[in-house]
Amino acid sequence: MRHCPAPPPQPLSVVLNPAANDLDANNEYIYNPRMPLLNPRLLVMFPLGFSSGLPLALTSGTLQAWLAVSGADMTTIGLFSLVGLPYTVKFLWSPLLDRFAPRGLGRRRGWILAFQVLLLIGICAMAAVGTGLPLLAAGLALLVAFSSASQDVAIDAYRTDVLRAPERGLGAAVSVTGYRTAMLVSGALALVLADRIGFESTYFLMAGAQALAIPAVVFGPEPERPASPPRDLAEAVIGPLRDLITRKGALAILALVVLYKLGDAFAGTLTTAFLIRGAGFTPTDVGAVTKGFGLIATIWGAFIGGGIMARIGLFPSLLLFGILQAVSNLGFFALSIAGRNYPLMIASIGFENLSGGMGTASFVAFLMSLCDHRYSATQYALLSALAAVGRVFVGPPSGYLVEALGWPVFFLLSTLAALPGLALLVRMRDAVGKAGTPAS
Repeated sequence: MRHCPAPPPQPLSVVLNPAANDLDANNEYIYNPRMPLLNPRLLVMFPLGFSSGLPLALTSGTLQAWLAVSGADMTTIGLFSLVGLPYTVKFLWSPLLDRFAPRGLGRRRGWILAFQVLLLIGICAMAAVGTGLPLLAAGLALLVAFSSASQDVAIDAYRTDVLRAPERGLGAAVSVTGYRTAMLVSGALALVLADRIGFESTYFLMAGAQALAIPAVVFGPEPERPASPPRDLAEAVIGPLRDLITRKGALAILALVVLYKLGDAFAGTLTTAFLIRGAGFTPTDVGAVTKGFGLIATIWGAFIGGGIMARIGLFPSLLLFGILQAVSNLGFFALSIAGRNYPLMIASIGFENLSGGMGTASFVAFLMSLCDHRYSATQYALLSALAAVGRVFVGPPSGYLVEALGWPVFFLLSTLAALPGLALLVRMRDAVGKAGTPAS
């Protein structure tokens, strides 16, 4: 789909209804910079992102705090970390969400609503049962994690199907904002509330917050050109893989999915440890800057990145934001030499989160562009799992590198780790532009 310039000034009544004026005479999308977030396809992304992010802390950090306060031993608390497994292997059952559709709301919204109801029941059950019966509490937490991971699959597929190509960057930004907001609510805010009203009441309140996203699903728009689901379960399992690997330049594109965020992930594995043990900042310093200022910078970065991507396109955005992500690691290199310098720490964290938010907006749009709408649930789940491979494998050697070479060399290496992905991106420029075209 070609990119069209912004239209000339139009009456306010037309501007306020972007759904009515975002196609030209050739049925091509026209980017309207005035009121893009009034677009219903973008508006629905915030509550869906919120619904996606809320359960995560309730089955991880906040649940661990509840167990600790209730007197559970460390072995039990450690075993409870296994309830997060569904987030890692959610691609295993994603073909079912491609193949089958609940009645009433379409293939994507139907599944989202079904899992939201399960989440509401599961969180309320966790509140009612508490942590006194560890096995039952673990089972309920696993139900919530499974429902949450499955909802993520359905939301990712819905976002891929409903957003037009020029909207994907901003759509990712709005979704990230909802997700991060929910993590604050179910993490920091939930712990503050639990200290005052107890964990049981807090979890009931979190269930109410989870229910706020249900109207967005019920009244959200359907994809304009809904794709036909796979004919049978065999096609739902094999079709997504066959479609991805038979495209021209498929292996290079999949390698780019792994490598694009590698430098960012490399530095991120030990950033907190560096700030405390390497640069000498206190945990309070690090928490205030990274969780407060850093969160704001990430959200702004995602919105700025989405807006820029709508204007200049996917490949230039990936390249520009990838370069900024690599350069941001040099801020920590400078901090590793300067030592405990508050202005430099704030600048480094701000720039790193800003560029990371921009890169996330373009990268999520890139993953969406790779998906065939018949198999959006499975393909997005597979691609996001593939993108996480780099983060998994750079973690273990990072500590050894710091011990052997020191912090300055480590951050220089993290900058260099971004270069293979950028070089491959430049080489695959044409393929990236055609990434969304399914194999024949």
